[in-house]
Amino acid sequence: MGKSKKSSKKALKDIPLEITPENKCSFCVGSKCCTYITQVIDTPRSKADFQHMLWQISHQNIRFYKDDDGWTLLVDSPCLHLQGDGRCGIYHERPGICRDHSNDYCELDAPAEDGFNLYFDSYKSLLKYCKKRFKKWA
Repeated sequence: MGKSKKSSKKALKDIPLEITPENKCSFCVGSKCCTYITQVIDTPRSKADFQHMLWQISHQNIRFYKDDDGWTLLVDSPCLHLQGDGRCGIYHERPGICRDHSNDYCELDAPAEDGFNLYFDSYKSLLKYCKKRFKKWA
């Protein structure tokens, strides 16, 4: 019925004592870094810039954030090559951006949102910011 004590001990023995960059991805539930894409955008300055962002965020799976590096458009869209077990289905032929992605410090260490200065996940949240930033928004 259940696992024997012998197989349970073996399983515990196989768990590494330390999470390292080499084994880290195997501990990531949901392969977080493979479920969205980001695009750096020019710093929005004008009402027209923010109106455009409001149009974009009116669509599904669109978010924006600002961090120390600037403004970014985030699109929630899982990679088509992500397998059910969270591994890459084209690992040996994956794009360069995937090869260059470092997991030395990633969302397994801390949520990405921890590094955001501003974060907008809805039309309402961005509109509220626009009204605060521009005294005469309408």
